[in-house]
Amino acid sequence: MNDLGGHALYLSKHDLQLGRGETIADTARVLSRYVDVIAYRAFHSADMQALARHASVPVINALDDREHPCQVVADLLTLKERWSAGFRNRTLAYIGDGNNVFNSLVQGAAIVGLNVVAAIPEKYRPPDAIVESANRLAAASGSSIQFETDPKRAAVGADALYTDVWVSMGDEAQREKREQDFRGYRIDAELLRLAKPDVWVLHDLPAHRGLEISDEVMDGPRAAIWDQAENRLHAQKAILEALLPAHPRDPRA
Repeated sequence: MNDLGGHALYLSKHDLQLGRGETIADTARVLSRYVDVIAYRAFHSADMQALARHASVPVINALDDREHPCQVVADLLTLKERWSAGFRNRTLAYIGDGNNVFNSLVQGAAIVGLNVVAAIPEKYRPPDAIVESANRLAAASGSSIQFETDPKRAAVGADALYTDVWVSMGDEAQREKREQDFRGYRIDAELLRLAKPDVWVLHDLPAHRGLEISDEVMDGPRAAIWDQAENRLHAQKAILEALLPAHPRDPRA
């Protein structure tokens, strides 16, 4: 926001009246009188939807327990920079948890026509509604969505490999079980060799090195992770540019 010439306010739960019992709807109405756009990070998707429903300014989903769309805009930008011919006939293999990042990734990939093969343990797959949405979008763009349980099968011939942490926000109590269930769902040198020689590796960070990704891959020449991290800045600026009004209101009016 600062780079675009605007002003940003950071409001934690301690700075808002939500902690004193104000409803999300009322908070949305009040904030809409003061700002031109709201970026909200929420624990619950229902809260995100409520804020967006009652706000009269654009609301950006900066992350919730169901989706993480801003991250995926940066992910797709990172791949677009490397694939000048576009996403058509390219395949991204996702290895790991069917979490909020994957939920947005599979839908975003389907929109741009990027094929996805996801190696996710059966019980950690995304909700049916997400899969159905991705399949509808893929049908429109001419891409495909497939699910596997074997990371090696998913990685064969992939143009990009993507992984995320096994223990996401809110899953900390399940850490031991999750780390056991996802053992083998790791991007390492062996898995990398199954993909195309010019494969790119993505991770949305922060990474747990040695768990979902090895040091040699993360620090290796096929990692696009650091450009991916930088592109979060540029992608979010693009989102703000698209949403902010062309003629800001006069605060004196």
